[in-house]
Amino acid sequence: MEQELIFKNRIRMWRAEKRISQSELAELVGVSRQTIGSIENLQFCPSARLALLICVALEKSFEEVFYFDLEQSLPKK
Repeated sequence: MEQELIFKNRIRMWRAEKRISQSELAELVGVSRQTIGSIENLQFCPSARLALLICVALEKSFEEVFYFDLEQSLPKK
C-alpha cells in the first residue's frame, strides 16, 4: 500500500462555530461561494494567500484550519 499526503481543512467546522455561511465567508475573502465549497470538499487546494485570508476571516491560526493527513491508497496495477 502507498501513502498519500492530503491537505485537509476544518473550514466547515469553524464556519458553523462563527455562524457564517459559505457565501458570507466567500465575500470576506473575495472568492465565490463555489470556491469555498470546493475547498471544504477537498476538490480545490487554495493558494497560500487564500488559505491565510480564510484563517483571518475565521479568526483562527493556520494550524487550526488546515492540516495534512496521510491516507492509505491501494497499489496501482
